Amino acid sequence: MKRINNMEVSDSYHTPNKVMLVESSTGVNLVNRYAATKSSPQDLIALAMEIEKADNFVKANAKNKLHVIAEQMRFLKNQAQKVLIEAKENDMLHHAACNFVKHPGNIYHLYEKPSGQFYFSMLSPEEWGDGAPLQVYKGSYRLEHDQSWTPVSQIKAKDAELNVFDKFLFKNQTLPLNSLEVMSIDY
Repeated sequence: MKRINNMEVSDSYHTPNKVMLVESSTGVNLVNRYAATKSSPQDLIALAMEIEKADNFVKANAKNKLHVIAEQMRFLKNQAQKVLIEAKENDMLHHAACNFVKHPGNIYHLYEKPSGQFYFSMLSPEEWGDGAPLQVYKGSYRLEHDQSWTPVSQIKAKDAELNVFDKFLFKNQTLPLNSLEVMSIDY
């Protein structure tokens, strides 16, 4: 038995098929002994049914709460995986060969040489024209101020998200619910 808030509770949480009645004690009578002895077996059955119903509600409540927590855990796991993938991509892009200083806000173009070396260029495939060396274009990225990289195809969505944050950050306002839709855009 465990003691919780001055109540003794069995280790198995509850004893099935057992109805607990108020113990008799000396002093103040909580139950009229004469009226209690006049109860019918149906009263005990009704009491047992109420306890069983309460047990079922408690179990259902616990299961529902655990289900919500499990969903949150799956969401957090997916978010963690996205963070790790993004970190790996950013790391690879930062380690690409480059013969110039990269500045946040600028777009750089990633190429792969036949040797397998990745490198950044300021020239897009269109700017290289016919005089391009033997290389494979891998994509264009903007270097962000937090030193992360945004693919060109996602720049509009990234800017929209940042504009929402800036708008409310500098006005010290709270975000309205419809602004949160902008933040749900996956990169």
